[in-house]
Amino acid sequence: MMRLWKKAYVALIFLFLYAPIGVLIAQSFNASRYRGHWTGFTLQWYGELFQNEGILEALQNTITIGLSSAAVATLLGLVTCLALRGMGRRRRSVLMGVANIPLLNADIVTGISLMLLFLGLGLRLGYGTILMAHIVFNLPYVILCLMPQMLSLDRNCYDAARDLGATPLMAFRRVVLPELRPSLLAGFMLAFTMSADDFIITHFTKGAGIDTLPTEIYAELKLGIHPEMYALSTLVFVFVLVFAFLLFWNRKRMQIGQSAR
Repeated sequence: MMRLWKKAYVALIFLFLYAPIGVLIAQSFNASRYRGHWTGFTLQWYGELFQNEGILEALQNTITIGLSSAAVATLLGLVTCLALRGMGRRRRSVLMGVANIPLLNADIVTGISLMLLFLGLGLRLGYGTILMAHIVFNLPYVILCLMPQMLSLDRNCYDAARDLGATPLMAFRRVVLPELRPSLLAGFMLAFTMSADDFIITHFTKGAGIDTLPTEIYAELKLGIHPEMYALSTLVFVFVLVFAFLLFWNRKRMQIGQSAR
């Protein structure tokens, strides 16, 4: 009986998490433009999605800003973690505490602060200011992903490579970097996700004439969200689902290969 209750509880949790997404997917195939009124099945909104220049431009901005900010934040996070690893424990703890403050800070405070900073420097709000803002708030997440594995690295492996004639760069690339690869990938993916999902900081630093998907959706709320946005959201969900499945399958295959050895 207890096992049945546990299964029912898990099923209820999954229903609570994915029922809204199921409704969204259903609406993307609804012939009616109005929510909650089903008039028939259609693929019209998927066709019109690729003809809507505003949504496509917002999607392009979201992807390019997300990838660029995640890449720069990952690189800066790697350099920062290397510097922190060489410091004493007390000094490293203080600097790690300072680096974690943006994680606890309210997004609206960060957004307004960055907006005032950019305007004070005489910068015009637009694509560049969004990119810089996203790098700033992504960096602490990357450091949080990288630092635990950085501290667990064995220094002797690097020293052994140096003793065998490797240059510092070669020893880092051949010995240290492969060990950090999972954390680097996790930090990059987390940074990209945070960037693509951000609204508040982007809203304060974007200026006029440029939008990402969150700000585009917010702008549409005044007149009603277009059904094309339901279609885009469905495609994004399917892409994430397929990507997660491929990651799981690849990890499973690697585990089977390692056990076979």
